[in-house]
Amino acid sequence: MTTQKATFGAGCFWGVEATFREVPGVVAAAVGYAGGTLENPTYKDVCSGRTGHAEVVEVEYDPARAGYDDLLTVFWENHDPTTPNRQGWDVGTQYRSAIFFHSPEQEAIARASKAERERSGKYRKPIVTEITPASAFYRAEEYHQQYLEKQGLAHCSVR
Repeated sequence: MTTQKATFGAGCFWGVEATFREVPGVVAAAVGYAGGTLENPTYKDVCSGRTGHAEVVEVEYDPARAGYDDLLTVFWENHDPTTPNRQGWDVGTQYRSAIFFHSPEQEAIARASKAERERSGKYRKPIVTEITPASAFYRAEEYHQQYLEKQGLAHCSVR
């Protein structure tokens, strides 16, 4: 099986990770940090708001079972892409809505998907989701990986 990667920022990464783990065709999902300037940031570094990183989920998926457009649908439907630097109670640049593309094809699909949602009239405010090239992904500390499962929580809303 040949897999591909997709990286999304949609607020607090615990709920985002849990959501993507439920998608058929997703082989793995890991929480971490992307889009910033500091190498090997810690959770504390990212929460300071000074590194430029977003809390993200890096998804490994089987494109024969789940298309990139399927993952984008999950992304759009499970957070508010119109709130800059905020999801629910979580506020700061690390909680921004972001798509980090890994190929020109992913970029084209992501931009078309965003444009389609902007035209749909579903949102009262403009979509603020950034679409940028994937940069270094720094895996978050182990206690953050599958955090909800480790805490015995079934799920938390990412909306």
